Amino acid sequence: MQSLRCACTVTLSGSSAVSVASLHIIASRQMGGAERWFARFLHAMQRAGEPVSALVRRDSELARHHLDGIAHAQAPMRTVWDPLSRHEVSRYARLSGAQVVQTYMSRATRLTRLARDSAQVHVARLGGYYGVHGFVHADAWVGNTRGLCDWMVRNGLPAERVFHIGNFVETARPADAAAVSALRGAHGIAADDWLIVHAARMVAVKDHANLLNAFARLPAEVAGRRPRLALLGDGPLRPALVARAAALGIASRIVWVGWQHDPGPWFHAADLMVFPSRDEETLGNVLLEAWSHRRPIVATAFRGARELARHGEDALIVPCGDAAALAHAIVELLGDSGLATRLIASGASRVADEFSEAIIIDRYRDLYARLTGSG
Repeated sequence: MQSLRCACTVTLSGSSAVSVASLHIIASRQMGGAERWFARFLHAMQRAGEPVSALVRRDSELARHHLDGIAHAQAPMRTVWDPLSRHEVSRYARLSGAQVVQTYMSRATRLTRLARDSAQVHVARLGGYYGVHGFVHADAWVGNTRGLCDWMVRNGLPAERVFHIGNFVETARPADAAAVSALRGAHGIAADDWLIVHAARMVAVKDHANLLNAFARLPAEVAGRRPRLALLGDGPLRPALVARAAALGIASRIVWVGWQHDPGPWFHAADLMVFPSRDEETLGNVLLEAWSHRRPIVATAFRGARELARHGEDALIVPCGDAAALAHAIVELLGDSGLATRLIASGASRVADEFSEAIIIDRYRDLYARLTGSG
């Protein structure tokens, strides 16, 4: 197995013929980008013939809607300080027989404690810049961006045990023109309206407020068409955002869609995808999903976008928190079909070449074989 060392991170490539049983633990109650990735990843591993199972939080949206066909169990996972939860999670991991136990984010990782003499390997997957003190007991760490991996090493994790493996997106299902038209019509979006779509939980890092400020700056028409904004998602900031939209006088031009377990139809309905996140956004899975759905993108220069996207090649990138710049880029892209076509083609090519399911699953298979000595 070959490896490519990049700064203090390791990117694996190739494919292992040996299957390694893995258990995946996450403690989220609600759905978000990380949880959608979790379900997508497990289904992909299973399609690749890998023996996977999951332990998820009791009564979570993941358990109710997203793990059909995946062997899984549920546990309370109350808090990181609850000794009973730690005992339950760690006991389940031990009895699962999995060679690799992969945990996601802080709570699941801190609750999972394998015995020091265990033959199991604990892999902690980080999707954000969490305090590393809650992750040091793992045996290896995966980051979905190089920047995150470098940060882990700078904060004391051993470079030889930190691995960079990015995310993938599934190939978008073909659009059903009649269904797309019906979806737009059901929400009062005319056929000749520009539909701008943003998909994210309504939390501070996604910076919906900046998006609303930018949308309020748009002219009534761009190239003879009226802009509309669809917000996919929910979260604690929704009431404040609804009030802000009303104060800005743009409420009538916004559709509050709520969380979508399958956002694909909205991606197909969109003329433009926009991602206004703050700098601390680590990756931004929806960037990859927009490319897969062949939709042009305007994004702020958050950490993930700086690493993934190339301004003017596969997206338009503007400074974080700059509503005027965001509005200008939206108008520019809506008004320039040639630019949109070029961005779409480049983004779709990058998904196929760098972020395909097969590429990323092979890297995880190689990692598991390497860590367990099965390769």
